[in-house]
Amino acid sequence: MGQSAFLQNVWYVAGFAKDLRPGERIARQFLNQPVVLWRSEGGMAYALEDRCIHRAMPLSSGPVVGEAIRCPYHGLEFAGNGRCSRIPAQDKIPDTAKLRAYPLVERQGLLWIWMGETDKADLGLVPDYPVHDDPRYAWRSSYFHVAGNWQLLVDNLMDLSHLPYIHANTIGGNPDLHFRTKTQSQKLPHGVRVSRHMPDSDPPPTYIAAAGFTGKVDRWQEIEFEPVMIRIHTGACDAGTGAYEGARDHGFSMLGFHGITPETESTTHYFWSMATNILTDGIPDVVFEQTAATFQEDMEVLELQQQRLSAFPDRPLIDIASDVGGRHTRQFIAKCFKKEEIA
Repeated sequence: MGQSAFLQNVWYVAGFAKDLRPGERIARQFLNQPVVLWRSEGGMAYALEDRCIHRAMPLSSGPVVGEAIRCPYHGLEFAGNGRCSRIPAQDKIPDTAKLRAYPLVERQGLLWIWMGETDKADLGLVPDYPVHDDPRYAWRSSYFHVAGNWQLLVDNLMDLSHLPYIHANTIGGNPDLHFRTKTQSQKLPHGVRVSRHMPDSDPPPTYIAAAGFTGKVDRWQEIEFEPVMIRIHTGACDAGTGAYEGARDHGFSMLGFHGITPETESTTHYFWSMATNILTDGIPDVVFEQTAATFQEDMEVLELQQQRLSAFPDRPLIDIASDVGGRHTRQFIAKCFKKEEIA
């Protein structure tokens, strides 16, 4: 049997909680499976197989009614646990009238879904992202549909040495500085951590727009992967003011959340948020739009990569020195796949 294209027994981001209001539903495909996310009128969020057991009509095309979702074809209604609760054409509801219900957890502004074996859905394994609940930070979120494999997005985020080339006008900077900077990669029990320090460097345009730097800065990039999401902490302080010794409260921090959820083998859901520590009145449109433009540049790169990889799947690729974080992450993901095969 060949290896699956996706990790199954992990928590994936299904969306941002604020985007699913009471009485609403969203149709999405995760790991090649059609899913309807919906929130009851009472406020509970659920995830069900998006296929009525009667005539395979997508439930996402029907309304939410109270604490159930209704198929628009013949009016069958389903509760959050997947069981049919009403069949207008008959009184008796057979035991077989049940859809697959996916475990769904709402936490820290995020909806997490478990696509694997239900009995292995451990709430203790839901990734933690306390930044969204921290009053010291203002944050905004968005979503991209990526025309590329999910591991390409992981590679992209775990190696920020591409910044001066792809993102020259936003968060980039001097290419020589980036490639002189040593990448430190650490293997962790739950994932991989990468860090890069760029002392006495020129601040990139986005940092100037957000924090008003006028001179040299000490920059940092700290990235942490666990299946299947990435936390990125980047920022800067005025040069020589103790950023690398932990004194960062006086500087500019940008904390990024990156939820990476496969849709198919060649498409990916990308849920991201950015938070800052100094913009107490909220993130200005110009800063958020620059960040979104930065990620849009990445999306264009991933789409072009996917086109070539799909056309020439057997052509070899090489690693370079700056790929150490991405290489360690690929190795960690391979171990996760191996564990699922054994289990």
